[in-house]
Amino acid sequence: MNQTQRGAAKAAAPEPAGGGAYRPGYEVAAERILEYVVRAGLQPGARLPTEKDLAEEVGMSRTVVREAVKILSALGRLSVQKGRGIYVAEPEHSSWQQSLTNFLPADLRQVDELFEFRRHLETTTAELAAQRATPAQVKAVREAAHQSARAALDDDIDAFTLADEAFHAAVATAAANTFYTATVDAVRRLQRQVTTIGLAGIAGGSLLQAANQHEAIAEAVGSGEAARAQALMAEHIDMTAQQFQREIWRRVIPEDDSPVPHSRP
Repeated sequence: MNQTQRGAAKAAAPEPAGGGAYRPGYEVAAERILEYVVRAGLQPGARLPTEKDLAEEVGMSRTVVREAVKILSALGRLSVQKGRGIYVAEPEHSSWQQSLTNFLPADLRQVDELFEFRRHLETTTAELAAQRATPAQVKAVREAAHQSARAALDDDIDAFTLADEAFHAAVATAAANTFYTATVDAVRRLQRQVTTIGLAGIAGGSLLQAANQHEAIAEAVGSGEAARAQALMAEHIDMTAQQFQREIWRRVIPEDDSPVPHSRP
């Protein structure tokens, strides 16, 4: 932003919101500071410019920026360290983060909970993908499904795993919701732990059956059949959960002592 632009921006604050309502200057400044953090690619723990330089960067007065920084600090987005400067705040320890840290990939109860959550999550992303996917996103979903089918025919577990992750990521991306995309990625990372540790890298079930389900879901997404995409994804997650549970029971419990595995609806 050059000096002319900064001066114009500074003169514009405080500014009306979209409907003409008054917006306090610190609100506008807080919004611009967060936009700057994202634009600059600053990660948690990264230092921001000095208050003076930050005010110039967002085109507002130091007084307004100081107030905005106080608010963002109270909200946990920034950290003001006396004598050191302003930093992007480290995320607070949350129950979600703790669940990632404490997850036991060979614990059937936790695996069951993981798939229960994944079912609700990915049936929604499949439904939204069928409603929102762009032609390029439909192509990505179909290509990932085809890759999983080719890997299944070759009985190539490593290639299938990569294609499987690409497929579910493509569906999540097509749902056009950043929060769903990020959460699907986190859940898939936990499932990767189940495959690597709980199953020792062995496939939890039929690759061909899973690949066929991928292709059916891809077709439903491509044709805009939201309810069908949702139902097919539920069927796919349920089957995968049962296969994983069965294989984990077989590995961690002696065959004569193992009860019949169950899955939640």
